[in-house]
Amino acid sequence: MRNAAMGQRTHHFPAPVSVSPDCVSIFNELKLGKDLKWIVYMIADNGKEIVVEKSEKKSEESEEDQWNKFREFLLNSKTKNKAGKEGPGARYAIYDVEYDAAAGSYGEGLRNKITFLSWIPDNLAPWPKMVYSSSKDAIKRSLNGVAVDIQANDEADIEYEAVLATVSKGRF
Repeated sequence: MRNAAMGQRTHHFPAPVSVSPDCVSIFNELKLGKDLKWIVYMIADNGKEIVVEKSEKKSEESEEDQWNKFREFLLNSKTKNKAGKEGPGARYAIYDVEYDAAAGSYGEGLRNKITFLSWIPDNLAPWPKMVYSSSKDAIKRSLNGVAVDIQANDEADIEYEAVLATVSKGRF
């Protein structure tokens, strides 16, 4: 867009987004109660607020099966571009990763690490990519007690083994 008076281009950057109080309360529920396994957050269609999209309780399934259900949810998420057309989706998520450090050389036993995941796929349209990238700090600052931060941009980044290696620092 040109500014007629100045003869210069003006750029439209995304406005800062707010974080819904529900995002923090459900995170605290996961952190303190240990009933929840994961939470997925999204930027609302109005582009002004980060909201809770879905949460899932822990189950009797294996850690890897629970992760794969979560991963599938992320891979199937959708986001609207600036024109309102739906395409691949970006999300923020919290996942309570459980791993057995005893399998490594340290013999530490079962560990849990609350992990923040920023899922911003490389094939995302430019506008949602910019909005999600610029809003990450707002949600991260709101969630106290995150042990690990993972930036994921493609399917390989959210493979179970890759995440486990990052969270456990290779000690699984």
